[in-house]
Amino acid sequence: MAIADRLVAHLQQAWLGRGVTAWLLAPVSLLYGALVGLRRLAFRAGWIRIERLPVPVLVVGNRIAGGAGKTPATLALLQHLREKGWHPGVLTRGHGARPTPVSPLPLDDATQAELNAVRTGDEPWLIWRRTQVPLMIGRDRAASGRALLARHPQIDILVCDDGLQHLKLHRDIEVIVFDERGVGNGFLLPAGPLREPADARPVSPLVAEPIVLHNADRPSTSHAGHLAQRKLGAIVPLAQWWSGQQGGAPVPRQAHAMAGIAHPERFFQSLRALGIQVTPCPLRDHADFDTLPWPSDVRTLLVTEKDAVKLAPQRIARERPNTEIWVAALDFSPEPSFWNELDAALARLPQPSCRI
Repeated sequence: MAIADRLVAHLQQAWLGRGVTAWLLAPVSLLYGALVGLRRLAFRAGWIRIERLPVPVLVVGNRIAGGAGKTPATLALLQHLREKGWHPGVLTRGHGARPTPVSPLPLDDATQAELNAVRTGDEPWLIWRRTQVPLMIGRDRAASGRALLARHPQIDILVCDDGLQHLKLHRDIEVIVFDERGVGNGFLLPAGPLREPADARPVSPLVAEPIVLHNADRPSTSHAGHLAQRKLGAIVPLAQWWSGQQGGAPVPRQAHAMAGIAHPERFFQSLRALGIQVTPCPLRDHADFDTLPWPSDVRTLLVTEKDAVKLAPQRIARERPNTEIWVAALDFSPEPSFWNELDAALARLPQPSCRI
C-alpha cells in the first residue's frame, strides 16, 4: 500500500474516535472551522453573490468526507423525479477526470461516443450509464448549469451531485446523506471527517431545512431523517452489464472481489452476505485502471459498478482474456417517508413552464 493510502486509512480510523491523532490535529481543525465559518458568513451576508438559475436546483451531498452514499442516492432521486414527470439534468464536478475539464464538459447522447470514464470521472459516467440523464461536468456549478440548460432546454430541474459545499449556486432543496459513521468524532477536517459543522444551516433564508437520509440500518446522527436500505442487486457478467441486459447466468460462489470505492469492505461484506466466498482486493476511491490491478491468474472477479465503468469488455478480452468479470449492482431504496418529504418540497417549488 502506498504511503498516501496508508495515511488516508489511518485518518479514517482516527476519525471514528477522539484519540491522539485527532487531538494533535485539533488546532488545524479550529483554523479550518474558522475559514469555513467566514466563508459561510460571506455568502449569508451577500458579500459573495449566490447565483440563481432559472430552474430549481436539488443538491445531494455529504457533511463528512468519504463516500456516504450520495451517488446511489442521486441515482434513486433521478429515477423518482422522472417517474413524477420531471425532466432532470445533473451537475457534477467529475472527481478524478483526466484531464480536469477547464470548461463545462457535456455528457449526453451527442458526446458519449467521444468520452469515457477517464475523461468524465467514474461517478458521472456511472450516472450516465444508469439513467441516460444529461450531465454537465465542471468545477463551477453555476456555469455548468447555464451551459446544460442552453444545451437541453427541456430540463426543468437540476440535481447537483456532491454540491453541498458549493455555496455559490443557489439551491432550492438540500438532501444530506449520512452513513453508519454519522458525524464520526464530531471534529472538522483534518481532526475529524466533517467538511462543515454538523448543524450548519443553509446560507440562504429561502432554503428550507435539509432533508436527511441515513444510509444505514438505523439513524446514525441526532438529525431527524429517513432510512435507506442498501443491498446488492443483480450480479451479471461484464459484457452483459455494459449492454444493459438483466441477470440470468448462475452467479459464482467463489471469486476474487475488487472495489475502488471509499469503503471497500462494505462491498466485500455484502458479497459474503449472499454466501459468496471472496478474496478481497481493496483499492483507493476513484482508483485509475491505467494498469489492471489484479493478477493475471485470477479466473473470476467481482467488481462494483463504479469500477465496471472503467473496464471496457474489449480491453479485458485483450489484456485479461482468462479473467471472467462479474458486476454487482447496488440496490438503494429510501423508505417511503423520504419520498413523501421530498415530494412535499417539490410541490412547493415554482413549476417551470416546460414541465408537462
